[in-house]
Amino acid sequence: MRIGWYINRLRSMEPAEVLHRLGEQRRRIASRRRDDGWERYASPQLHPVLRELRDATLAATPEQRQAIAAAAQNTLGGQFSALGQTWPRRDSDRLFPPELWRLDPVTGRLWPGPEAHTFDIDFRHVGERGDVKYVWEINRLQQLPPLAAHLLLAGDDQCRMAIEAAIDSWHSANPPFRGVCWASGIEVALRAISLIVTIDLVGDRLSAATRQQVGEILAASAYWLPRFPSQFSSANNHLVAELAGEYLTGLALGTAPDAARGALLAEARKQILADGAGAEQTPTYAAFSAELILLCAAAARQAGAPFPSPVEARLAAFANFVAWLSPAAGFGDNDEGRVLTLGDDPDYVRSVAAAIHGFLRMPGNTAAPDDFRALCFGTPSEPALASHGLQTFTQGGLSVWRGEMNGRSIDLTFDHGPLGYLSIAAHGHADALSLTLCVDGEPVLVDPGTWLYGSGGVWRDWFRSTPAHNTLNIEGKSQSIIAGMFNWSHKAAAALVESEPGTHWKLRARHDGYRSRFGVVHQRTVMHQADGIVVTDQLLGGRRVAEVVFQLAAGLGTNRDGSTIMVLRGDEPLMAIRFPDAAVEIRAGGDAPGQGGWVSPRFGARQPAERIAWHGEVGEDGIKIHLAAIPPS
Repeated sequence: MRIGWYINRLRSMEPAEVLHRLGEQRRRIASRRRDDGWERYASPQLHPVLRELRDATLAATPEQRQAIAAAAQNTLGGQFSALGQTWPRRDSDRLFPPELWRLDPVTGRLWPGPEAHTFDIDFRHVGERGDVKYVWEINRLQQLPPLAAHLLLAGDDQCRMAIEAAIDSWHSANPPFRGVCWASGIEVALRAISLIVTIDLVGDRLSAATRQQVGEILAASAYWLPRFPSQFSSANNHLVAELAGEYLTGLALGTAPDAARGALLAEARKQILADGAGAEQTPTYAAFSAELILLCAAAARQAGAPFPSPVEARLAAFANFVAWLSPAAGFGDNDEGRVLTLGDDPDYVRSVAAAIHGFLRMPGNTAAPDDFRALCFGTPSEPALASHGLQTFTQGGLSVWRGEMNGRSIDLTFDHGPLGYLSIAAHGHADALSLTLCVDGEPVLVDPGTWLYGSGGVWRDWFRSTPAHNTLNIEGKSQSIIAGMFNWSHKAAAALVESEPGTHWKLRARHDGYRSRFGVVHQRTVMHQADGIVVTDQLLGGRRVAEVVFQLAAGLGTNRDGSTIMVLRGDEPLMAIRFPDAAVEIRAGGDAPGQGGWVSPRFGARQPAERIAWHGEVGEDGIKIHLAAIPPS
């Protein structure tokens, strides 16, 4: 498996990247001379970075104070949950034992600690230890800012003791570049950001020993981050996080992080496209990158050197893009990465968008009353007007329609964008020409979700495959060919070829993913008519037996009347799907991928859900499928 991973990754690399990887390997070998303890990384004087954060926290609303207190009490009670898992509860007198930082909560096994150089640990190929993402998640130390905020607001000395115990334990258990916690730059960066926010909130209330430990961790991170950057095929959200960590750490250490700032400004315009869509083809990863850029923009503004207006314009474009998405819309990978968090963000993407509008003092959708980011960045200047009609994001490759049908509100997305970002398209799904649809704000036709990364196995492949999505597939094959957990050996190219606005709008797009194997191009036309939405699928250049899939959200049911499928929520009919004939199969769950429908509502969680699949021959004459909302009773 490991050899195959390297071969597939090499195939995705340009010659320049191969040379870069060779140089990176030389630096990794040389780094062994730097992993002999904290002595090399003396703590300098720490400088404030987010200078206004303390006053903003002191002005928290009652709802925000309550949310902060609840998050702090969870940590003080020895509770930690993330990625669909709950860690073993710890006693209050031993909240942060040294083994905590190496524990996989699923397998109960420990990852290598300070006895191993970080680059000697194979974390990509899952064995008995489990998925490294679980170990990395708790090592981001994102439990500390809520403790710091509660200490500032309530003066709870238990929070101070918990912060000091956590930092002392982590510092002792993870000396520089030993163990799995130093193996990935994005983890180093997010941990540094958590420590910076904590110090900015309550650094004056922590002991000199704790502040020294924080300084040493930041100094080691400042050495590590620019030495092993994510470049070329890896230059996605990982690079944004690394540059943000490098920039903010430089401010904290009193250096001039000009190189990191310049590179971050350039990445902002790469990761957020001109129309506001995310380059990685996933709203949650776009929000994660946007939150990192936003945090750095706040620090820069407070330092008297604000980011230039083109970067703020990209942030605003992303927030406006989000305003067109329904709360239930999603596509591509989602591993629930956050920067500032109280633990669980059920509406993360919209929270980041509201924070951007608040920071830029623009109209926008408001976040929840207890939103932590609203405390840090402010709230929109006024509510934004609701978005209605048809909107196409040309660069991002997504069309959205928001309107009314038979007395119900409808949100529909049509994906005609690229597979993903850069040569490996790491977080994209093979979902070209797929649809999602919400009725009255609730999901009906959904993207299946993510499930797991390293430990996902064949299910990881299923959840990003074409047969799992609301589009057409041929012989159960994906449009794009999977070549590893975050890699593709062949990428379908999709394009929007026709767009007619108006009351009865029409969209037409096609992709070439099946041309080399089956000699055909899939073309899909989506039209709004007086009695509903008509989806027409064609295979240009030939005729093939195909499957057209509609994956329902978990909890929905169906009734069947010949070629018409009625979608139900409980006893309430929501939508009718009329197929060209009765060759329709409806299944949920199953022991193996492809036996029935599954959805992953969050990382690490999986639920059976009904998958409606029509089977038959498709050619240039095409087949038509009719979708109509059922009037509410």
